[in-house]
Amino acid sequence: ECTSIEGISIPSSVTKIEEHAFCGCSLLKDFSFPPSVTEIENYTLADCSSLTEVTIPSSVTKIGDYAFYDCELLEEIGIPSSVISIGNWSFYNCKSLKDLSIPSSVNFIGESAFSKCSALSKLTIPSSVNRIGKYAFSGCNSLVNVLIPSSVIMLENGIFSGCVSLSDVQIHSEMKKIGDLAFRGCSSLKNVSIPPSVTEIGENAFYKCTSINELSIPSSLKKTFPHKSLGIEENAKINFT
Repeated sequence: ECTSIEGISIPSSVTKIEEHAFCGCSLLKDFSFPPSVTEIENYTLADCSSLTEVTIPSSVTKIGDYAFYDCELLEEIGIPSSVISIGNWSFYNCKSLKDLSIPSSVNFIGESAFSKCSALSKLTIPSSVNRIGKYAFSGCNSLVNVLIPSSVIMLENGIFSGCVSLSDVQIHSEMKKIGDLAFRGCSSLKNVSIPPSVTEIGENAFYKCTSINELSIPSSLKKTFPHKSLGIEENAKINFT
C-alpha cells in the first residue's frame, strides 16, 4: 500500500501492470492505463478510496477480479468496446458509480461484479452478454428497471438481490432458469410475468418482494411452487399460464 501517492503517470512502454500494483493507494485520485496494456489484472486499483476517474484504453480486453473493488468515490467509468470480460467482484462497492454502459463486446459479467453499486440507476446489458455471475447486481439500491437480453438464459442466484428500487424486470421468452434468491428483497417489484420457457425457479427467488400483488408462472410448475417456496407474500395472487 502506497498511501501517499496522489497521482502517477505510466509510460506507454509498460505492457503489463501486475496484480495488487496500486491496491490500497488511498490518496490516488485519477489513473490512466497506457495504451500498451491489454489486461487490467486482479486487484490493480482495489481499495483506492479517493479514486474518482479512470481511463481505460481500447487495447484492454479484460477487467480482472477485484480490479476496482471498494473504490467508493468512482463516479463513472468508460469501458471500451475492446473489453470482452468483466471479472468477479471487479466493481464491488463502487457506491458512487451512477451510470454504466456495458459495450456490445462484453460476453461475461462476473460474480458480484457490480454488487453494492448503490448509486447505479441506469444499466444497459447488451445482447453480446451470455453469462452473468451470481449476485452480479445485488444491492444496487437505485436501479429502477432492467432489460435482460435473450442471450442470457439463466438468472444466477441472488443476481438482483436487495435492489430495493427495482420495479420493472422484463424476462424474455428464452429464459430457462431463475436462481435462488434472484430477486430477494426487491421490495418495489410489483407484477412479474415468467415465460413458459422457464423450467426451474430457485428457492425464495422472490423472498421479501413485498409489493408483488400478482405473479404469472408457467402452468408446468404448478405442482412444485407454492407461495412458501417462492418466498412471496401469502396474499399475492399466482396465475398459472
